[in-house]
Amino acid sequence: MTINASGEGQLVLDSLPHPVIVIGADNHIIAANSAAENFFQASFQVMRRHVLSWFVPFGSPLLSLLEQVRQRGGAVNEYKIDISSPRIGQEKLVDVHASPMSERPDAVVLLFQERSIAEKLDKQLTSRGAARTVTGLAAMLAHEIKNPLSGIRGAAQLLETEASDEDRALTRLIMEETDRIVKLVDRMEVFSDERPIDRDPVNIHGVLDHVKRLAENGFARHIKIKEQYDPSLPPVYANRDQLIQVFLNLVKNAAEALEGHAAPQITLTTAFRPGVRLSVPGAQERVTLPLEFCICDNGPGVPDDLLPHLFEPFITTKTNGSGLGLALVAKIVGDHGGVIECDSTPNATTFRVLMPASPRSEALEQKGVDDA
Repeated sequence: MTINASGEGQLVLDSLPHPVIVIGADNHIIAANSAAENFFQASFQVMRRHVLSWFVPFGSPLLSLLEQVRQRGGAVNEYKIDISSPRIGQEKLVDVHASPMSERPDAVVLLFQERSIAEKLDKQLTSRGAARTVTGLAAMLAHEIKNPLSGIRGAAQLLETEASDEDRALTRLIMEETDRIVKLVDRMEVFSDERPIDRDPVNIHGVLDHVKRLAENGFARHIKIKEQYDPSLPPVYANRDQLIQVFLNLVKNAAEALEGHAAPQITLTTAFRPGVRLSVPGAQERVTLPLEFCICDNGPGVPDDLLPHLFEPFITTKTNGSGLGLALVAKIVGDHGGVIECDSTPNATTFRVLMPASPRSEALEQKGVDDA
């Protein structure tokens, strides 16, 4: 393969599914395959006019990796490098294999492997593992706490009948706090429900419209809620009541994040996206996740240190929050064979849910492909 990657060399490069570029001694891009053009969102004619630093963030570890390869004269692998930038887009987390070219040691070949799918799977497994932790804790709490609490509440009720007005206020406080703890344990017991989900083809737009009406007539009455729907979207294979629970929770969280905002706005979006194939509980075959549903708000964003743990139980920024809401959302989405993730920057937070379409929709879509 020559430096300009012409002829058969270019065919070999273009056949690779991963982006590959060659960096010259001055860090200009001197060769690229088709996957690299898609990855960098520019043609090779544009790429060759720029040095690598023009595409990647300032001070990117990718630049120091080039120098490391040139100094060592050998290949170097680096994992989980974030090269997101306005020029090539967000969510560009990659593993990089860098090696010198035999014809020109000052030139370095970079092969990128995107980690977006792997990261989504990692997040899904983390959420499911966290839900299992809460499941065991809920079973223990139900036995060790709820039973004694019923006795405490009963005793407080008996004391209230003979207590003075001052003491009656204390007995009511005991009963109110007891009820609050019982409700918390009841919420946790939801995690231990391992029964199969009753699922049917569900119109997601009907679900989101229902959630929107609830929000606009309640907690989000002063917030502008916009819709950006794909009207041709096929049904989602899910439990309608659980979907309402998921999106009502996400919209409520968005509304709470917008408290005090001068121009609060929540946007509900639906779209068809190519999905990764995953195993769905109750299904023998792996299915795709082509349906994307998003809840977006223009609030202050999620703190960076909280973002990786957002769907773990007992993680919350609310003063009186239990930290179980998003953990339950992650469990429901995971039980449906879906994936939930969060992207957040100041003034833009998006909760993205990827879920399977109805099996009938997939069958019709495949039939259309076969008949074409």
